[in-house]
Amino acid sequence: MSEYQMLDIEEQENDLGKVEISPEVIEVIAGLATSEVEGISALRGNIATDVAERFGRKNHGKGVKVELGEDGVVIDVSLVAYYGVSVPEVASQVQRNIQQALETMTSIAMDTINIHVVGIQFEQQEEQDNQWERISD
Repeated sequence: MSEYQMLDIEEQENDLGKVEISPEVIEVIAGLATSEVEGISALRGNIATDVAERFGRKNHGKGVKVELGEDGVVIDVSLVAYYGVSVPEVASQVQRNIQQALETMTSIAMDTINIHVVGIQFEQQEEQDNQWERISD
């Protein structure tokens, strides 16, 4: 994917010019919409995003990949769900939330929103992490 690839918003063309949206903007919107769904522990990015976060750079598009192809716009979301939630229900809610957020904010209808559940987070691990954070403070 070229870093200059943009998505044209045909409905927004007017006498002043045209409106284009970067795939990174779609990634951020989809990432934030995903994090709003109850039952999601985290989004899973790649090594580069994990390293950047360790240096303090927050990446709201982490775990979201947008492809602009001949078949339309395809979004892939990799996430970690909490143990005990219904994975199909949570995945379906994430798809609906992303679709609604993108249609509201950009007037773009997505062709495909793929959800990849790549892990399960146990509550005990989260409690242990919180305990270690309290000890280190």
